[in-house]
Amino acid sequence: MEKYIVLISSYVLGSIPFSSIITKIKGINLREVGSGNIGATNIARTGNKELAALALFLDSLKGFIAVYAAQQFFNNGIIIYTSAILAVLGHMFPIWLKFNGGKGVATTLGILIALNNRVALLFVLIWLVAFSTLRYSSLASLTSITVAVIATFFFQRELFFVLLIVAILIFLKHHKNIANLLQSKEYKFFKQ
Repeated sequence: MEKYIVLISSYVLGSIPFSSIITKIKGINLREVGSGNIGATNIARTGNKELAALALFLDSLKGFIAVYAAQQFFNNGIIIYTSAILAVLGHMFPIWLKFNGGKGVATTLGILIALNNRVALLFVLIWLVAFSTLRYSSLASLTSITVAVIATFFFQRELFFVLLIVAILIFLKHHKNIANLLQSKEYKFFKQ
């Protein structure tokens, strides 16, 4: 019974739309900004970097807490890894927003911090390098998750399968971004 409570809680925790909540408090409707996505990147498009940073932190934190809680209650990799996937799924498909959530990148960072902080660090470094070089948040996200998947294939095979599932979900959620990138229509961040 406890495992089902933990797994359901992982989805529910992941589904909390922090970005939507904190922007509504500030009078911003994220669905009417930029891509319409509820995530830190879209908040950054409003020019409010502090709010974007807070959203990134909260969305990462919920992924971390979901996995950390599972780790405290169980010494079972299947339950822990399933809780990680459910946290990301919760963010992507939250029941509170008619299953229309974010892209799952920040929540993926949170689960990685709990599962393997070296892979999490690699994930962040690749994202920063790709973004600072190319100025596309979507491409940086896709690049960082791809590198993380490859790294875990060689260094932590159990995590590889989890990240592969998460990566497929992230790529599917980025399908419009991928189409825009291929057509040179993707939103680009410029240095200020």
